[in-house]
Amino acid sequence: MGYLRYITHPNVAIDPAVAVPNWSLSDVGRGRAMAMLRQPWVAGTSRIVSSNETKALETATLLADHVGLTVEVRHNSGEIDRSATGFVPAARHEELADRFFAEPTQPANGWETAVAAQRRVVNSLADLLVDIDEDIAVVGHGAVGTLLMCHLADLPIDRQHDQPGQGHYWTFDLGSRRILHRWFPIDDVG
Repeated sequence: MGYLRYITHPNVAIDPAVAVPNWSLSDVGRGRAMAMLRQPWVAGTSRIVSSNETKALETATLLADHVGLTVEVRHNSGEIDRSATGFVPAARHEELADRFFAEPTQPANGWETAVAAQRRVVNSLADLLVDIDEDIAVVGHGAVGTLLMCHLADLPIDRQHDQPGQGHYWTFDLGSRRILHRWFPIDDVG
């Protein structure tokens, strides 16, 4: 029996002059990703898949180097397309994210819709969502990770299911087709 763990990248170095998909982990984020390596499930990881965004790839690479694996990149598993607005200050981002989840068929100020993003990420990872005897780590992003979890748990798209902050993970049992737990911090080993 295998498991899929969906891991969101931890804290990033915000730089309005750099496109959001190219942001790197901050020093705090890198430290949290390194702390994740102490999680008991890490040693059993047999496959690592990542979005192609820099912050996710950096997190996935730290994990892969630790367990001696290579990272498989899934280009269609990236975060929601927010290129219509580019960088927006934190308060504005939260307003748009609220709209994104509250009106899943409508583009929040030009953002990709939640329904389209959910379909995209489910399709991108469909071959991993079957009863296989592997422990798979998928490294990605909060919004699409929430949308994937909602799909697998047969929950409506709603921000109440969103991660409480960057650097969290949930686990899906591939055999029983159940979410075993929702968002836990990647660096909380207790």
